[in-house]
Amino acid sequence: MLRRGKGIELKSRGEIEAMRAAGLVVARALAAVREKAVPGVSTGELDAIAEQVIRDAGAVPSFKGYHGFPASICASLNEKVVHGIPSVREVVSGGDLLSVDCGAILDGWHGDSAVTLAIGEISEADRALSAATEASMWAGIEKVRAGNRLTDISHAVETAALAAAEADGREYGIIAEYGGHGIGTQMHMEPFLPNLGKPGRGPKLRPGMCLAVEPMLTGGTAETEELDDAWTVVTADGSRAAHWEHTVAITEDGPWVLTAPEDS
Repeated sequence: MLRRGKGIELKSRGEIEAMRAAGLVVARALAAVREKAVPGVSTGELDAIAEQVIRDAGAVPSFKGYHGFPASICASLNEKVVHGIPSVREVVSGGDLLSVDCGAILDGWHGDSAVTLAIGEISEADRALSAATEASMWAGIEKVRAGNRLTDISHAVETAALAAAEADGREYGIIAEYGGHGIGTQMHMEPFLPNLGKPGRGPKLRPGMCLAVEPMLTGGTAETEELDDAWTVVTADGSRAAHWEHTVAITEDGPWVLTAPEDS
């Protein structure tokens, strides 16, 4: 039964299992996109592939029609950070970095996940950027535990990103104005989850809460701009960006990654 914990939706074990089913649909859609994400394919074609997988599972794309968004995935190429609109005219090439965000609704429950894909052979700098972003996501997920505070997740993401930057000998921009969120009967719910900040703040985490943990890092500035399409967010300096995300449930036994592939 749904309950509210200081404005945050709480789910029963059965409801979390229903979210896991939605999460598996998202995982399969992203796997299909990953397989076809090769030089010469358009982001519009990748969008069609993801939508077909989602609908074949009896689910509905979360993004399509959301506040007027026209597609089933966000396809953010190179300097695009988030909310890139797929197009048959946008063809990827070897060396590109493509972030794909995907959501699905199954039986009223949402799953939401994002990956950054290497198209062909990419530069070592881009590979390190994506790896740093993914590592910061997993550092945040480790803190999705009952008894922690919301910003314990934020601080873990930031700390991991800074550690990766030092290890890589680079500076990574941590996007502040976009971040994670609560999820369940809606795609975006309370609370907003920043990707940086001091620990020990915000609501206490409780079993039954579900959060999308989604860091975005850049190879340059953390400043962003929105394009005239009113959706696509790009880095202000043209540097490349990476985006990783998983939907995670808080259980008595720790974090359960609901959008992880079935065999992981």
